[in-house]
Amino acid sequence: MKNRKSTEEVALGIRRRVFEHCMRNNGGYLSQACSAAEQLAFLYNEALNLGEPTLPAVPRPFGGVPSADNPDYVTGAGYNGPFEPRYDRLFIAPAHYALVAYATLIETGRMAPEGLEMFNKDGSSVEMIGAEHSPGMEVHNGTLGIGLSTGAGLAFGRKRRGEEGQVCVFMSDGEVQEGQTWEAVQAAAHHRIDNLWALMDVNDQQCDGAMSSVMEVRDIAEKFRAFGAVCVEIDAHDLDAMRQAKAEPHEDRPLIILARSSPTHGMSFLQRRFPRLHYVRFKTPEERDEMNKAIAEELGVEPVDIAEGAH
Repeated sequence: MKNRKSTEEVALGIRRRVFEHCMRNNGGYLSQACSAAEQLAFLYNEALNLGEPTLPAVPRPFGGVPSADNPDYVTGAGYNGPFEPRYDRLFIAPAHYALVAYATLIETGRMAPEGLEMFNKDGSSVEMIGAEHSPGMEVHNGTLGIGLSTGAGLAFGRKRRGEEGQVCVFMSDGEVQEGQTWEAVQAAAHHRIDNLWALMDVNDQQCDGAMSSVMEVRDIAEKFRAFGAVCVEIDAHDLDAMRQAKAEPHEDRPLIILARSSPTHGMSFLQRRFPRLHYVRFKTPEERDEMNKAIAEELGVEPVDIAEGAH
């Protein structure tokens, strides 16, 4: 599925859409759009070979959990296209990036804008923390650290079956604080799973503040190499560097791209909140109005028209 927009246009559209949503809903995961817009735009618009969506443009309501009594259950992966040997598969490991992922689906024509109006509503599949039934999601990754293992397992099976499609895992750097991430890399290298690659948003932020204030992880690039992966470090906002990194040879080994990003890129007004950037919520209407005007100017749009009494 080809998109008519350039990847740069998609990235800007993601930031604008997430910004508008957060203004109208008194906050949200705004800094993740700053750090990851280019990465998700690159995945959906260029890097991945994905087929046409198999699910309706406007997401269906939550259809229950998988069980023998729910034979029609489907995951949200249908927005990434069909499960066919020639197509790639994508796992979005940090489930709290869901809002940014939904915006990406809209900007690349895979989900209708109306779908975002269902965000975090009772009975909706468009959840704040993406679950396996949420648009673009295939498995539940709410527990950070399990995404790379899931991707490695699927990639191993696909390689044994001789399937052409690759497996990509979009990750966040908080996951390197989890031991399961390193087990996955080590196993992938041992089993020569080279149809697996990961793009990691390294924004040095997590729920409780700066990464270094929670648990120092030191040189993660050297760690990935020591565990057997090919690892490339890039500027997350440099799409040409991202394209070159994706082309890095990694025969018999997984590829890990560390995309070092800024959690305030394109919205420098957020620097006032550093290092508390994980979730942005406004304390007063005046604070929201000030941020609305400042960030709208940076993004080249008009301030969001916030309805009276909006929450």
